[in-house]
Amino acid sequence: MSEQVREVIILGSGPAGMTAAIYAARADLKPLVLEGIQPGGQLMITTDVENFPGFAEGIAGPQLMEIMRNQAGRFGTEFEQVHIEKVELGADVKVLHGGGKDYRCKTLIISTGASAKWLGLESEERLKGHGVSACATCDGFFFKDKDIVVVGGGDTAMEEASFLTKFGSKIYVVHRRDKLRASKAMQERAFNNPKIEFVWDTVITEILGSPEEGVKGVRVKNVKSDEEKVIDCQGYFAAIGHSPNTEIFRGSLDMDETGYIKTELGSTHTSVPGVFAAGDVQDKIYRQAVTAAGTGCMAALDAERYLEEQAVSG
Repeated sequence: MSEQVREVIILGSGPAGMTAAIYAARADLKPLVLEGIQPGGQLMITTDVENFPGFAEGIAGPQLMEIMRNQAGRFGTEFEQVHIEKVELGADVKVLHGGGKDYRCKTLIISTGASAKWLGLESEERLKGHGVSACATCDGFFFKDKDIVVVGGGDTAMEEASFLTKFGSKIYVVHRRDKLRASKAMQERAFNNPKIEFVWDTVITEILGSPEEGVKGVRVKNVKSDEEKVIDCQGYFAAIGHSPNTEIFRGSLDMDETGYIKTELGSTHTSVPGVFAAGDVQDKIYRQAVTAAGTGCMAALDAERYLEEQAVSG
């Protein structure tokens, strides 16, 4: 393995990585997917996906990722579950280090995704996918006529809260401070929505409910008075931002101030020739399974063209 130089290695196994693998395998590039420590990405903690085209009745997130993986495997994709700890991207042959091995490739597709930030509560972890979510666009539909709590005070929280008013009957925005960090336009939009109620100077200490029954409420504490109370609700959305999984590429690739990999407009090319980025690792705006899949397709096609150009010039 350490001596073999692959045509393409795909780092990450969510919708972007799996779509890239399908296209690269169909192009006979014999891709290797390094799946990471959470194979399947964020969809593995999504119980129902109802907005992915082709599944009229909806599909469970893990099942969708299994189908994609099987499809990629059918065309000859190889998979290895390994966590990459270090990369060397400067030369024509890129080297990835992880699990005591070196992986070498001519082109690298980075699809390591982004992770939602959570409060870190045990109850939050236990109820993920059972009324606890970090994506209103993905899961808002399941909370029709329900009371919902959104935690956060930035643009993400205001956007999620405003979107959720399309479905929920009441949206409580819980924020630890007495003013928002969100832009003025986003604040005004939320303040002017009669369905949104703000709970200021307050932190969430526990989410009440069970995987069987779903979310029943949240226990909160006022940071100034220490007063505790329970807000009855059937849904909880963490809206405190996302972190792209790009730490190992810091210093090797151009990124924006929040760590998302920069790509050339209209392509998946990064600042390093032969290295491409797809999915949430370079997209902080849409963050959907279908848009990730689209950029995964683009990355595979970009990698194929790059390899052809290198072969001609070489």
